[in-house]
Amino acid sequence: MKHILIIDDDIHIGNIIEEALIKEDYQVSRAYSGTEALYVLSASKPDLILLDLMLPGLSGEEVLPQIKDIPVIVVSAKIDIDDKVELLLGGAADYITKPFEMKELLARITVALRSGVTAVNSKECPSSFLSFDNLRLDIMTHEVFAGQQGVNLTRTEYAILKILMQNPSQVIAKSLLLERISEDTPDCTDSSLKTHISHLRKKLRDIGGKEYIDAVWGIGFKLKSE
Repeated sequence: MKHILIIDDDIHIGNIIEEALIKEDYQVSRAYSGTEALYVLSASKPDLILLDLMLPGLSGEEVLPQIKDIPVIVVSAKIDIDDKVELLLGGAADYITKPFEMKELLARITVALRSGVTAVNSKECPSSFLSFDNLRLDIMTHEVFAGQQGVNLTRTEYAILKILMQNPSQVIAKSLLLERISEDTPDCTDSSLKTHISHLRKKLRDIGGKEYIDAVWGIGFKLKSE
């Protein structure tokens, strides 16, 4: 049974989430402040953490860097895109804004637990190259190759592929993908994302001779495993 720690001082919201998680056969524990959360984590290691930001004592932003090797989904009323990007680059696996649909939260939890690791970002990459199958992406030059042949991508297509290749075993939710690529490209919206990915898939397929990207219905996208 997977163990999830809810760190949130809002008792009502915490109770709703806990009830939903128990119905899905998760083990649940609670912490109501940042200080209490660190105390709980010193004694146990949950499989996933749901972290609010506006906590008494230590804030969620202060707690996040002290959490190691556990996927963290930030659950917050803060909607500023800069806040989201900063936290995602700071180690959060996902970010969902309050109020949220419970069905979406449960889906994001499933994805984060499936990956088993926090998302990798470009700052953690030990090399300027990302590789998957016969794809190779150079972060420094922004060049992409399928085998020995270069792939000519738009700025948005490159940003999408980079995020997917940084997280090769993880399904990236559509909303999270939009948030993460916002640093590299400002022109992708929820309505245009599907078109950008369709063009990207076609370019990779035309040169590489196979499909590289899977659409996971109702959740998002991931690199296609053999």
